[in-house]
Amino acid sequence: MTNIRGAFPVLIIPMTKEQEIDWGGVRNNVNYFVDQGVAGIVINGSTGEFVSLTKEEKYQMVEVVMKEVNGRIPVIVGTAAETTKETIENTKQAEAHGADCALIINSYYAKPKEDEIYFHFNEVSNAVNIPIMLYNNPFTSGVDMSTELMLKIGRDCENVTHIKESSGDIRKARDLARQAKGDFEVFCGSEELVMESYFVGATGWISVAGNIVPKLVTDMYNHFQKGELDQAWEINDRILPLCTFLEGSGKYVQIVKRAMDLLGQTGGPARYPRLGLTPEEDQTLKEILKSLNTVSLV
Repeated sequence: MTNIRGAFPVLIIPMTKEQEIDWGGVRNNVNYFVDQGVAGIVINGSTGEFVSLTKEEKYQMVEVVMKEVNGRIPVIVGTAAETTKETIENTKQAEAHGADCALIINSYYAKPKEDEIYFHFNEVSNAVNIPIMLYNNPFTSGVDMSTELMLKIGRDCENVTHIKESSGDIRKARDLARQAKGDFEVFCGSEELVMESYFVGATGWISVAGNIVPKLVTDMYNHFQKGELDQAWEINDRILPLCTFLEGSGKYVQIVKRAMDLLGQTGGPARYPRLGLTPEEDQTLKEILKSLNTVSLV
């Protein structure tokens, strides 16, 4: 099984002004991240506007990215859907095209109860042969899974190998990592709690900021793994204003897309009804990017 550890940027999907996917931009961005030395990438996640895509577009994204990556780095594919049946279909499609792991959040409209969440992940796990990363994010799904539920799913469901913890409660990341006992690994999903998550046992980060500063988030993880804590904290402190802006703005998709354009990669607009940044937000982003001093803005 592919080693799923480290900082994984969760990619945006470049769009044209006509609201169509820019497939050339997708390929260019994929190669950019590979060249930056990232541990792996995530596609069809929240930052990738998966709920705004058609099923055909999501499937084509898998096909295009897996072909472009061509085994150079691990790829995690978001396969979540409102129903168990469609989640299984999406996960099988990702598996068939060589995805290394599936990222799955619970049903995001039904607000399922804990027994329903357990049923959902157990059914998906039994239906596929690909590693699954369970995703807890109460801010987008309306459900905050209990630590006990996530532990039970991770222990009982053979293919659930990772848990992305995005509740913002560092105690959950701590308890999951310490009590997993080899049953699964924990990834940070909170942009402002990355170093804290590493310290309590997280082995990776699904990173929105990684779109904008892929080398920095990679170096930060690597420094931590080597015990070079001063260097890791220095990077954390540098990128924290960006992470805070992404978490607090409500426009993380638009921020990343605008930043990608400013940094010479491909972003474009978000799919409606998401609108672009206000002049004030755009200026804040430019100031943050200048303070990071990674590259000159185009």
